[in-house]
Amino acid sequence: MTMSSDCPSSPGNYPSDCQVLENYRTRVREKTGAETDPARKLALSRGTDIKLLLLDVDGVLTDGNLLYTSGGEEAKAFNTQDGFGIRLLRESGIETGIITARQSEIVARRAEELKIRYVYQGQKSKNGAFRQILTDAGLKPFEVAYMGDDWLDLCILVQVGLAIAPANGVDEVKNAAHYVTEKSGGSGAVREACSLILEAKKMLPGLLQKYTNR
Repeated sequence: MTMSSDCPSSPGNYPSDCQVLENYRTRVREKTGAETDPARKLALSRGTDIKLLLLDVDGVLTDGNLLYTSGGEEAKAFNTQDGFGIRLLRESGIETGIITARQSEIVARRAEELKIRYVYQGQKSKNGAFRQILTDAGLKPFEVAYMGDDWLDLCILVQVGLAIAPANGVDEVKNAAHYVTEKSGGSGAVREACSLILEAKKMLPGLLQKYTNR
């Protein structure tokens, strides 16, 4: 059992909440070692100012595949870990938004479930929606992170403080991004982006302790 002077043991045979959290941190340090990825260092430095995360949908919140029922209705699959990451941002005072070229009732429903504040659908040119969100939120571009996977996202990616692409993004988008996630859209890429922002703002330890102690 790993212990420190700031983390006393609890009576009996069970570890205290403090010990559980400290053991978790030790295990993470052992697995990751020193931070050596220059792109991640850059992303963490840029993430400190972020107050809003904007997301594309297809290829980011989903895997990009379009599914239709026999009746012609559209279906999409969303990742629950992505949803929890968005929840963690909201709990930390960081708003989220969606800007997508397609129009979908399913997206509107998912956005409502996750309490996503800004939802712009049917945006063939996304810059107008981006500018409107900046005005409504009272933010500067450097205070915004954006995650997109294709050319329609480039007009925003080149403006924001933190540009993120999922692993499945096209090469041009990856080249424009400050950070490329290890995971693909619809498979935890958004959760990875959320965790990156929370880590940059040093909010992860407090959130982790909150959920460890539940």
